Amino acid sequence: MGRVFNFSAGPAMLPLEVLEKAKNEMTDYQGSGMSVMEMSHRSKVFMEIAENAKSKLIELMGIPANYKVLFLQGGASSQFAMVPLNLFSEKKKADIVNTGAWSKKAIAEAKRYGNVNVVASSEDKTFSYIPELSAEMFDQDADYAHITTNNTIYGTLFPGLPEVGNVPLVADMSSNILSQEYDVSKFGIIYAGAQKNIGPAGLTIVIIREDLIGKALDFTPTMLNYKTHADNDSMFNTPPCYSIYMAGLVFEWALEKGGLKSIEKINKEKAGLLYNYLDSSSLFKATVEPKFRSLMNVPFVTGNDELDAKFISEAAANNLTTLKGHRSVGGMRASIYNSMPMEGVKALVDFMKDFESRN
Repeated sequence: MGRVFNFSAGPAMLPLEVLEKAKNEMTDYQGSGMSVMEMSHRSKVFMEIAENAKSKLIELMGIPANYKVLFLQGGASSQFAMVPLNLFSEKKKADIVNTGAWSKKAIAEAKRYGNVNVVASSEDKTFSYIPELSAEMFDQDADYAHITTNNTIYGTLFPGLPEVGNVPLVADMSSNILSQEYDVSKFGIIYAGAQKNIGPAGLTIVIIREDLIGKALDFTPTMLNYKTHADNDSMFNTPPCYSIYMAGLVFEWALEKGGLKSIEKINKEKAGLLYNYLDSSSLFKATVEPKFRSLMNVPFVTGNDELDAKFISEAAANNLTTLKGHRSVGGMRASIYNSMPMEGVKALVDFMKDFESRN
């Protein structure tokens, strides 16, 4: 069987070129006589792998010199706790915008350590839009303001960054990091699980402004303190070595593709092709308001559960896999991350047209 077009929300497909290179280096990495999986994280060879991955990410995202890049574990779910544990001062106040399942988890975790003000929420319409935000809505006395830039489950994207004044803006960028250009200097912290646009599950990227390090609450566990990892260059304990290696290959691949400006252009073309069909279809319907549509995650429905199930089954038989929507939304969802080629989106749209003509 050949490779399928995998529309999974994560772990997601990886660039074939990256997988082929990893395959060729699997048992003997560049003459070392061993796999990256077998190396000591303290070895000179692996330290070079990690440093290369970091430098490529800095180049790719234009990360300023006063930020630290940390390679951690625990996913975004650990960051929901690490952020308040490290940023809460004596005030213990956070402003969080509620735009979906993951921001709700960030709210719940922050409430364990301090006071959370839900600045705005789109839960009233099943998170199908991003609420309008103004600078006046954010408390200048808060320790941080938090957003989820892209919502994997509901398929929404912040059309722009909110104005939060001098309060550090924290972003969960798990499902759209590297998909478009962002000015990193606008953020206090960016964090992201790797398993969508970066590499295999197991690695968590944290990009943190240096002045926010070293202020953790007294009871913060050692492993949840950003200073622990910043002081040890992400090597306090054994990091997810192979995931870091794979991430480095993906960063190189993205740079070879022309960087984030080029990747963003391609992503807009892919998403445009799919949304344009959905808007013209008499069978399928997109669930998100046009202004807030994600470039990465595209939910859609027929309005008939049996027809949805039939579509998902027939699509899988045509090598278009993992199109079932999240259980909280239903219907279908096509995740079209950086590694999904235009050919995959075209194949999906062609199949949808055929399915519509038959149903």
